[in-house]
Amino acid sequence: SLLMKRKLFLYNFKNLRWAKGRRETYLCYVVKRRDSATSCSLDFGYLRNQMGCHVEVLFLRYIAAWDLDPGRCYRITWFTSWSPCYDCAQHVANFLRSYPNLTLRIFAARLYFCEDRKAEPEGLRRLHRAGAQIAIMTFKDYFYCWNTFVENREQTFKGWEGLHENSVHLSRKLRRILLPLYEVDDLRDAFKTLGL
Repeated sequence: SLLMKRKLFLYNFKNLRWAKGRRETYLCYVVKRRDSATSCSLDFGYLRNQMGCHVEVLFLRYIAAWDLDPGRCYRITWFTSWSPCYDCAQHVANFLRSYPNLTLRIFAARLYFCEDRKAEPEGLRRLHRAGAQIAIMTFKDYFYCWNTFVENREQTFKGWEGLHENSVHLSRKLRRILLPLYEVDDLRDAFKTLGL
């Protein structure tokens, strides 16, 4: 099936602050071709990690096989259960540099951090500098995913307790990661000046 089972989606995409036991990454995607003011959907679906290969790399292999027309603009949107690890962020950043006619938006349910807690933030910053738009999923994104990628049997998406609060918390964390370091220093100076 092209659609994900409801329990699978809810378990893997829940934006818990501590998501124990959720080791797989799921990636829902939409690929569109932009023609001036209009866009045309080319494909949508979902992938998950397979045999030691991270889902982001699987998607890059999949889209590279399309032989995209360099004269046309494409927009890819990802909804991921985890943000990319450092290595995947590097692969995606390199891919984006190779395809200047392609834009990528990533909406992540949760931020991934490995043992080396400095690597992942640096990977996200490199990905951001390569042109990827990175954000945390909000209720609106979950609602869209539920209606687009999930076998929902006509049931309306109901958010869980803490969805909004966790989304706001993770968005702030992501903003601090992506904010250029000189701006962080400027803010610290401003807070000192204000006595905060």
